[in-house]
Amino acid sequence: MTRLISALLILGAYIGSAAAADWPEFRGPNGLGVYTGRPIPTVWGPDKNVVWKTPIRGLGWSSPIAVGGKLFLTTAVPSEEPEPKYSLRSLAVDAASGKVDWDVELFVEDTKTAPRPHKKNSHASPTTVSDGKKLWVHFGHMGTACLSLSGEVLWKNEELKYKPVHGNGASPILVDDLVVFCCDGSVDPFLVALDQTTGKIRWKTDRKSGSTMSFSFATCQLIEHEGRRMIVSPASNVCMGYDPKTGAELWRVKYPKPGWSLICRPIYAHGLLFISTGYVNQHILAFPPTGSGDLTDKIVWQTNRNVPNTPTPMVVGDELYLISDQGMFSCLDAKTGKVHFAERLAGRGYSASPILFDGKLFITSEDGIGQVMAVGKEFKQLARNDLNERTFATFVPVDGALFVRTESSLYRFEGK
Repeated sequence: MTRLISALLILGAYIGSAAAADWPEFRGPNGLGVYTGRPIPTVWGPDKNVVWKTPIRGLGWSSPIAVGGKLFLTTAVPSEEPEPKYSLRSLAVDAASGKVDWDVELFVEDTKTAPRPHKKNSHASPTTVSDGKKLWVHFGHMGTACLSLSGEVLWKNEELKYKPVHGNGASPILVDDLVVFCCDGSVDPFLVALDQTTGKIRWKTDRKSGSTMSFSFATCQLIEHEGRRMIVSPASNVCMGYDPKTGAELWRVKYPKPGWSLICRPIYAHGLLFISTGYVNQHILAFPPTGSGDLTDKIVWQTNRNVPNTPTPMVVGDELYLISDQGMFSCLDAKTGKVHFAERLAGRGYSASPILFDGKLFITSEDGIGQVMAVGKEFKQLARNDLNERTFATFVPVDGALFVRTESSLYRFEGK
């Protein structure tokens, strides 16, 4: 209990004004992956604790968000007539009934010229973000849109063209009156901020990383360190901090070895940033974002053992939890990097990020094996569940329910 209270105090400093029953962005309020509502089930499956199951057309690995009793997600629906295309869509599902309230086409991607996503990606991977009143939906190089909660399209921006590699992945975040995301394609990567009300570009910053493999997909994180607010955005070869108002680069940290295709969202705790440096020489780096310019010499500790490329790490109290894409579950001392344990989980491949509730981590593999693990310095599995469906999306816990998106459906689970 002491560990849990400590964790919530650390994380609670960054929890914003979203309603307690909302999960408004990738990994929930402020991207922390922490749920504090009514108990969610530790047992689920095709015939266990199912409240409803709703088929979702097309394919998308974007995680749902939950706002005002609705779930919002994106999908790419293929069609062959009159021309081969992907219909890139936003949709709303009623949380109580599972009924699809609305389903809106935002962009159309030509199948013949569409970049082929990586097998761990899709044509609809970025997660929607909301302030509780509007939605901002992002499809990478195809465009960004703002919608009302009732599905009315308020604006679209299709001017940010770039050449993606392996598809699109980074989710947008809200910073003051801006929508911020990275566009790290095959050449000329950049970070951009759009006006939330108009969709116009407010600032756009080139990312000069020196990498010959400039493509990456990491969702940004807004933090405040020593009284200074900054947007943390990992890129190929370097992680950088930016001024939220101007987009000016504040600092950068270089990786020990070249790294690209970054996916994990940055984590901030104990005055340290924790980042994964991506393929193919992945490391976890821990450093304080103090000062300006090159901060590489401020790295406190680093490791290249069992490092995730896709699942975002989690800090709970003094421990840092890692889930590698191959299924190694590790617990390290967040301040020193000392390894407490490293054990292999069941399941083939891991992409979804863990969520935290009541001293438990909820985890799922790509083949649908969900596990509930106790936090602490000893390895302890509390539950194992098999959904028998592919899933790459991160869990969404809301008001005692656990929402899970699979390859073909959206589930609501509730019970013990």
